[in-house]
Amino acid sequence: MSSFERVDEPPSPDKRRPTAHKGDFGHVLVVAGSRRMMGAALMSGAAATRVGAGLCTIACPSTMQPIVPLYNPTSMSIPLAETADGSIALGAWRQLEVFFDQATVCAVGPGLSRDPSTQRLVRRLVRRCPLPMVLDADGLNALEGQVELVRDAQGPVVLTPHPGEMARLTGQPVGEIQQHRILNARRLSRSIGAVVVLKGAGTVVASPDKVYLNRTGNPHMASGGTGDVLTGMVAGLLAQRLRPFDAARTAVYWHGLAGDRAPNAAGPGAVTATDILEELRNSAAELDWYQEELDLGSPSMFDPDDEEDELESPT
Repeated sequence: MSSFERVDEPPSPDKRRPTAHKGDFGHVLVVAGSRRMMGAALMSGAAATRVGAGLCTIACPSTMQPIVPLYNPTSMSIPLAETADGSIALGAWRQLEVFFDQATVCAVGPGLSRDPSTQRLVRRLVRRCPLPMVLDADGLNALEGQVELVRDAQGPVVLTPHPGEMARLTGQPVGEIQQHRILNARRLSRSIGAVVVLKGAGTVVASPDKVYLNRTGNPHMASGGTGDVLTGMVAGLLAQRLRPFDAARTAVYWHGLAGDRAPNAAGPGAVTATDILEELRNSAAELDWYQEELDLGSPSMFDPDDEEDELESPT
């Protein structure tokens, strides 16, 4: 029987020294955005700095670049070569490559589009980028039928799919993904050696040896852009030297807590991505950072090869 550890609420980043400076907290490179989906990149960048990253640079199509300082003046930006449709082109590779020695973490995907040139760029990033990487949205869609490329990544990778993206990555129907969420997240994590964040009610964070079931959040968070915020949060925490599994579960927990504190958390209406960004400041003071792990006895142990032996999702 394979043993897995279900862990409780996540750890916080290290306490900041009085003499700390921005270089101590990492530099997030966000490769994201397109003419039609500028907001995705901007919200990811804002989230990275809101959770504590020292610096953030948004690498986006050149025609989008002037918008960056208007939305988030704390982020830097790189104008990249773009396709005729206004997405990042494969020809931007050299511009990105020279920036890798300045960044700490690379977040790829929000608002990128599925343009063939852009998708080829994503696959090159997965194979050649030396940085820890967070893949979301069209960064995941670029790996449809090729998710095994993650095994060859030069640094640790965190994938943050919703059920539809998970289905495209694995070739399974969405219904099967949802029926055994923990099992499927765990199997993908083990097969590619990456952390998998399967989003949805009771978000599952799976690494090759641990599983975290999230209990924060609410259905009113099901609105456009909330996943882009989560991507930036994971990257921002990775930049502060949290391990990939810890960065992912901390981000998921904090993201849900901010959603629970936001307007409309109990309905009617939706909790928007910008609501969550605003509430990250307020909810941070309320975080209860449990650092102990659950007892490894039943039901925290289960066999991922036995579909009947599945941890219960939170209600």
